[in-house]
Amino acid sequence: MKKVLTIAGSDCSGGAGIQADIKTITAHRMYAMSVITALTAQNTTGVYGVLEATPEFVGSQLDCVFEDIRPDAVKIGMVSNIEIIKVISEKLKEYKAENIVVDPVMVSTSGGKLLRDNAVDALITYLFPIAAVITPNIPEAETLTGFSITCREDMQKAAKKIMEFGCKSVLVKGGHLEESADDLLCTEGKFYWFEAPKIENPNTHGTGCTLSSAIACNLALGLTLPESIRNAKEYITGALKAGLNLGKGRGPLNHCFNL
Repeated sequence: MKKVLTIAGSDCSGGAGIQADIKTITAHRMYAMSVITALTAQNTTGVYGVLEATPEFVGSQLDCVFEDIRPDAVKIGMVSNIEIIKVISEKLKEYKAENIVVDPVMVSTSGGKLLRDNAVDALITYLFPIAAVITPNIPEAETLTGFSITCREDMQKAAKKIMEFGCKSVLVKGGHLEESADDLLCTEGKFYWFEAPKIENPNTHGTGCTLSSAIACNLALGLTLPESIRNAKEYITGALKAGLNLGKGRGPLNHCFNL
């Protein structure tokens, strides 16, 4: 059985973060492990509190995982401060972790802030270079590049700019586009488009967490990055089409639609 580790924050309402990741990994019939960086008090309507783990405790969790059950892939989600980011980078380098997917989580679907302002540079410096791919959505890509993204040409421009940070590959997710949900991968000097129609479903809580975890699962199988993204996009499209409707705000996906 393939093993996948998620390093992220906990979502008590179960739709995003660690909980979404574990559901996604399980739906891919793989063994899920987790390193929790923060507890959040949140639901489909917003984020109401964040309690960060200490960097030392994050490091201890990583030691426990890698010294016993080595993961075949690693997904990194919410990492809220510089010290935690540094510890994660150091430990993953120490254990020579493979197939690392970094989802640069900055704001929740409901608009709650999940990353300190001074931590963006640390994210770029310590985590981007060790990742097989980073997966920013359009608002995150705008934060990273400093310009507005409204069309496919802007996405290409943003991908090129983000690659300058020392990334191996970047997937700019187009879910915030008006007319489509096309994603763009930039890797090894090439562009790959993953086209999909816009799904009319307001319940998108945890989509970024879910997609990045699904990519990690496919990389764990030994698939290429484009193959992994294509499969992950099909999975999340199915989870959205399943039409789960829970909560009073932007509800979660049905991660187990395929079981």
